[in-house]
Order: sequence, then structure tokens, then C-alpha cells
Amino acid sequence: MPTFAAIDIGSNSCRVAIATVVQHRLKTLHEDREVTRLGESVFETGVISPEAMANTIKALKRFHKAVQMHVVDKVRVVATSAMRDARNSEAFRAWVKSATGWTVEVISGLEEGRLIHLGMVTHEAGARGRCLMIDLGGGSCEVTLSDHGRIQQMVSLPLGAVRLQQEFLRVDPPGKEDVARLRKFIERELRKVDRKMGQPKGALVIATSGTAAALAEASNSLALGLEKKSAKKSVAGKKSVAVKRVKILEADTAAVRKLADRLLKMDNAQRAAIAGIGPRRSEIIVGGAQVYAALLEQMQLKGFRYSPLGLRDGVLAQMLADVDTRASAHRTMEAERWEGVIEVCRRYGVDPKTAEPEREHCVQLFDQLQRVHELPTEYRLWLQAAAMMQDVGKFMNHQGHHRHTQYIIAHSEIFGFSPVQRAIVAAIARYLGKSRPEAMDREMRYVPVEEHVHVQRAVVLLRMAGALNQDRATAAVKVRTAVYPKRVVLDLLPVRGGAELEQWSLKKEAAYFREVFGRELLVEVA
Repeated sequence: MPTFAAIDIGSNSCRVAIATVVQHRLKTLHEDREVTRLGESVFETGVISPEAMANTIKALKRFHKAVQMHVVDKVRVVATSAMRDARNSEAFRAWVKSATGWTVEVISGLEEGRLIHLGMVTHEAGARGRCLMIDLGGGSCEVTLSDHGRIQQMVSLPLGAVRLQQEFLRVDPPGKEDVARLRKFIERELRKVDRKMGQPKGALVIATSGTAAALAEASNSLALGLEKKSAKKSVAGKKSVAVKRVKILEADTAAVRKLADRLLKMDNAQRAAIAGIGPRRSEIIVGGAQVYAALLEQMQLKGFRYSPLGLRDGVLAQMLADVDTRASAHRTMEAERWEGVIEVCRRYGVDPKTAEPEREHCVQLFDQLQRVHELPTEYRLWLQAAAMMQDVGKFMNHQGHHRHTQYIIAHSEIFGFSPVQRAIVAAIARYLGKSRPEAMDREMRYVPVEEHVHVQRAVVLLRMAGALNQDRATAAVKVRTAVYPKRVVLDLLPVRGGAELEQWSLKKEAAYFREVFGRELLVEVA
């Protein structure tokens, strides 16, 4: 069975998780973590410092050895808030590529939240009901409202622990004016959550990441009077060890608020003396604690339950879903992807019911002409998505709407579609007018070179599906295909009326069909 590795390059730390597939489920083989503070310089200067780069590369090299030792079949490396903000992120990505051979994928805040949600509903039984998920990392905070495994609402906020520490809390302990500015900033950002989610009732609240774990452990230890006697333990020269799953921890809102306010009055040594807060976490926990306290109070939540699951678990679940159609994560992922496509259609005034006949013809042509087009399986979905969204560009202007469509698809946040996948779908939807895809086109520059041939073949199929749907007000024309070594025959079976217009439109595509597939296209009306 395949073995996967997920590497999460976060603003505060880097993590790796390696898992193998056993009976359509993931079995963890290895986990590791290293605090690198990649975002510390980014949130202060806008660039990743050479020291942070070097520390991160050192950790990634160690992860690379573990990946080789476990003979991993596929590796996916994702980066989050710090890399999204850094002006020199491309230089760092090139360094990672040179040192490890890995390509770093910088994901958006919403994609980060989606992947965390996917990992949660895949592995956490309690997350499959009505659930509110909070992930506060080093650079951002994602809040997700989920019901029966489906995302209802999601907000990504610039409220990461490292970011807040660098921007507001440069003095230890923080001054009153700094605290006031911090609270005002948090209050302003949390209004976005209030507008989208309000006060969700009856939802299980699950929090992830190190800040949530520290707050849960620390609030419980303070309630029991279990405070460390000293904070003299040094982290100098300390080597990272494999991360272990910890027992479920809970924290109520009153205890989190009490702890958050108490931390404001402490210096770093005093914060490190609290059981549950390590010497590295004590440096950045103040801002994160204020976010949790304010969020829980605003949404009138009783508290939260900590889960050790995170982004890396979602990345692994996504990798499993991509190769195993029987895995539960595959069904979740497919539903999220399609809901994302429908949302884009509605946002830009496209009625999904109107686009449905053309989507069905795309599926039929893809399935019946597999011997001809030889496209990878995933193009079946990419083709359907392009068929549904091909008219979104008309929202901007009917003239040249194919160009607008390409831009909207490529730059929209569509759940489950990576930037490269969006670029592929956008390119397929782009070439439905008089133009044809060329390698030097601006739209094709974002599509990997190895995918250019696939995009060209998918464009032909979508153009044929469009030709079969000349008059969407009437019943769709049915089609029957026959594949021969040198030709393809399409028999059109009109439901009512004739199919002469569809026949004429398909014949116009015959020359391009012959150019791409090397076969004649013959169209007959039964």
C-alpha cells in the first residue's frame, strides 16, 4: 500500500507526518516537529530572515531523511501564513527545492482551514456532527463551522500567536497601551466571525494547535494548583523529538479568560513556570490567549476541547482521497469540491441547472471516448467544473467573456482545488471561442508543461459538449458514439425536433478534433 508524507511549514513551527494506507485508512508511522519561527521576521520586516530560513532548511533536511527511511511514495509540502506574506518567499521555495527536491505549495487561509477540517472529520468522530473548529497558528486563525462533515462557514483571520507578538507585544511584560491596541485589533477582526457565524448553538467546539493545548493544560493545572516551581529549564541545544498524541484536554471559557488576563501581568520566566506552557510557547502565548478568550466570549461558548490533529492530518487525508475512492475522505473531498464549484456559479450569476446538460454531455463524452483522449481520471472532474463555470465571465462583460472566465476561475477560492488545479480548469474554460491553447499564452503559463496536452484534449471535449447544447431551452440532444481506428462517429438522437443545428456545430469542430486526436469526426442524425 502507498505511503504518504505531509510537511507543514508554519509560521511558528515545521511538522512532518508520515502514514501508510491500511484498509482504506491512514496508519501513522512517524511524526516530528521543530520550532523555527519562520514568521517572526516576516511579521516585523515583511521578509524571511536568513536565520529563519537556515533553521527551517535544517529541520526540513531532517524530515527528508525520515521520508527516505520510510520509503515514502508521495510527499506534499504546504506552507501557510508567513509564506503568504513574505516578499522573498520565492527565494526560500527555491532553497527548499535545492536542498530537498520538494516543491513548496503556499496555500490560502481558507484552504488551510478546509484541510484542517478534512483531517478532523476523517479522524475525529465528534467532529462529524455540528462542530465549531478553531485553529490558531503562528500567523493566522481559522474558524470553521461544520455540520455533518460539511463546511457551513469559514473565516481566516490574521490573529496568529507569532504575528500578534511581533506587532503588538514587543515589551515583556506588555504595557497597558500595547494591550489596549491588541484587544482593539482582536475585537475588529472578530467582527468578521460574528457577521458570518453569529452565536452557533449546540456546536461542539474543537481547538487545535499548540496554543490551544497550552491554554487547556495551563488552565487545568492552575485550577489544581499544579504550578512549576521554576522555569530554569533551558532549550539551548535541545533536539526536537517526535510528537506524540496527547489525551483529550478541555478548557472552559471562564478559566481561559482568567488565564489570559493573568498572563498579561507576567514576564516570560513567570509564564514558563506555569505547568503546560513550555519555555518556547511562553514567548508567544499572550496574544493567542487573548484571541481565544475574546472569541469564546463573543460567541457565547462554554469552552473548547483540544485535539492534537492539525493541517498535516488534513493533507494526508487529501492524499488518501486522491488515490482511494473507497476512503471516507474521498467522499468528503468530492462533496466539498462540487459545492465550491456551485458556489462560484451562483456568485457570478450562473444558474447551475442551465449548465447541467452540458456537464452531462462532458461526462458522457469523457467516458465513451477514453480510448481516444486518454486523459487522466481527474480530468473528468476538471472538465465538469469547467463546463459549469464557463459563463461566469459574463458577470463582468459579455464581450470577451472567456478571458474573464479564465481570470475568475484562476483567482477564486474554490474548496478542494489547488492553484494548479484551478489554473487547469480555468484554461479549459478559456478556449471556447475562436482561440486555441498555445504554450506561450499567458493563461497557459500557470499550467505545468506536462499538462498542456491534457488541457488541449479537454478543451476539444468541452467544445463538443457545447456544440451539443445549442438551445438549452429545449430537451438536450442524446448522443451515441462509435470509435474506430481512424474515425469517431457520433449519432445524434434528438428528444424532440431536429438536431441539425447541433450537427452543424459539431462539424465545425471536426478539423480541430482531427488536429488533436488524429481521427476524423463524423456526425450523423439518427
